[in-house]
Amino acid sequence: MRIALNSLIGLLTLAYPFAVYFGMHYVEPRIIAGFLLALLVLRLAGSAGGQWLRPLLIAGMLYCGFAIWANNLIALRFYPALVSAGMLLIFAWSLWSPQPLIERLARLQHPDLPPEGVVYTRRVTQVWCVFFLMNGLIALATALWGSFEQWSLYNGLISYLLMGTLFGGEYIVRLRTQKHVR
Repeated sequence: MRIALNSLIGLLTLAYPFAVYFGMHYVEPRIIAGFLLALLVLRLAGSAGGQWLRPLLIAGMLYCGFAIWANNLIALRFYPALVSAGMLLIFAWSLWSPQPLIERLARLQHPDLPPEGVVYTRRVTQVWCVFFLMNGLIALATALWGSFEQWSLYNGLISYLLMGTLFGGEYIVRLRTQKHVR
C-alpha cells in the first residue's frame, strides 16, 4: 500500500508544472502551493526514504510555505529549479563519500562490484551532476524569463524526456560494458 501511495504522490508531483499552468486560471497560487505542500507532507510521513530524501522534502515544504505566503504565480515557477538544485547537491555530495550514490544503488544488485564498476558508477554520478546542473539552469531561466507555456513545456515534459533519455542511454551503455567485463 505504501508503494502505491508513494507512486501516486510521485506522479502528482511530476504533474506540478501542468497543475500550475492549468490551475492558474481557476485558483489562487496559494491553493496550488498548498496542494504541493500536502503532497510533500504525505510523502515525508509515508517515507522510509533515507537521509537524502528527508532534506529534499523539507526544502520543498519550506518553498511551498514561501509560495503560499507570496501568493504569486511567479513564486510557483521556481520549484523545478529547486528540485534540480537539491538533486545536484545530493549527487555531488555523494562524490565525496566513500561510495557515490550510483555505486550504492549498483551494489544493491551487485554487492561485489569490480574496480571497473566502481570507476564507472563514479563517472555516471558525475554525468548526473552535470545533468542536474544544466536542467536546473534551464528551469531557472524558464522561471525568470520564459512564458508560462515555455516554462510548463520544459519543466513538465522536455526535462522528463531528457532525464528518461539519460537514464535509458546509461542503461544501454551499462549493458554493453557489462558484456565486456564478464
